[in-house]
Amino acid sequence: MFVARSIAADHKDLIHDVSYDFHGRRMATCSSDQSVKVWDKSENGEWHCTASWKTHSGSVWRVTWAHPEFGQVLASCSFDRTAAVWEEIVGESNDKQRGLSHWIKRTTLVDSRTSVTDVKFAPKHMGLMLTTCSADGVVRIYEAPDVMNLSQWSLQHEISCKLSCSCISWNPSSSRAHPPMFAVGSDDSNVTYGGKVQIYEYNENTRKYAKAETLMTVTDAVHDIAFAPNLGRSFHVLAIATKDVRIFKLVPMRKESTSTGPTKFEVQIVAQFDNHNSQVWRVSWNITSTLLASSGDDGCVRLWKANYMDNWKCTGILKGDGSPLTGSSGQPTAMSTVVGSSVQTSQNALNGMSAGRYFFPPLDPPRAGTRYGHLLPPSSLIEHCDVEPVQPQQQALPHRHSSRALVPLSEAEGQ
Repeated sequence: MFVARSIAADHKDLIHDVSYDFHGRRMATCSSDQSVKVWDKSENGEWHCTASWKTHSGSVWRVTWAHPEFGQVLASCSFDRTAAVWEEIVGESNDKQRGLSHWIKRTTLVDSRTSVTDVKFAPKHMGLMLTTCSADGVVRIYEAPDVMNLSQWSLQHEISCKLSCSCISWNPSSSRAHPPMFAVGSDDSNVTYGGKVQIYEYNENTRKYAKAETLMTVTDAVHDIAFAPNLGRSFHVLAIATKDVRIFKLVPMRKESTSTGPTKFEVQIVAQFDNHNSQVWRVSWNITSTLLASSGDDGCVRLWKANYMDNWKCTGILKGDGSPLTGSSGQPTAMSTVVGSSVQTSQNALNGMSAGRYFFPPLDPPRAGTRYGHLLPPSSLIEHCDVEPVQPQQQALPHRHSSRALVPLSEAEGQ
């Protein structure tokens, strides 16, 4: 069952961003009070603030974690036109600090002439790289040549996007078939200029990033953007937070062998929702890219999920206090079916339906002790089935590779 927890953040001003680390056991928050706070989750599920410090001389817009392979590293960006990199050091100098942690500033990136609106670490397979975007319309990519020395960062790329930038997202795919790619969104309020989302791809020949695609249908200010985890797909999925929630599919088109330019994409909009009835400020994927969460000015977090036909719909709504929203919208309020325990979720996935009565058999019927024995549903589910047993066919000689229809389990098959 989903449980909401309220945390007294003790920030003195508006909280702009919340970021989880790779394992989901640590959390960082940033605020207009110019500070960043780090929170650790205890064994009983409570969150405790373990560090709080003044980071910038202006509002802190975003905070993000590096992959733990590089240590406990944070990056923040601010209205003061800078981005900063922080590293956690466990104190061992005296009894007072032994076992406690404190964060030290490793570097300050001062190349921007305007507010730095977003900061993101690149996927870990690219090394320790940091990307910033600014209100001056420039994306900057930095690299730490020595991961053991976070004081040294070199500016590798500087890309002008022509429009003021508000958010950035890396494509997390590590496939060699997909060159490094990121998307950048603009919050420019002039709707006459289309293409508020631009896709950039790295070119091995020129060793530079070039614009691969512009989403011309996005004409309103973009507040957040997020690539879905790829998980081996040949295409990419991108979520956009603007005046509504939009989900795009980017399908790479076949490249000519002599072509040296960036990949061209077939852009498909697979979903668009205005259920928030207000500006949408954040979108975030789960790790398997099967669930999208969005938050807006309506004070609600909405969860979106696609069925096997790739039709997206809202599967849950949470109010700002964490309670399910009840109303006449016809949306389900039982959150356990969406973000419940991993045990129940995995069992439902094995059985093929949330009701737990059916499953998709492999080529041969599973038997206990075989490699497919784990696909047998639990006996408690079989005992309560109210379906009629399937009568065996007298002359059934199915071809080994023929497809089988979806059939209910009989009690005899489940024993």
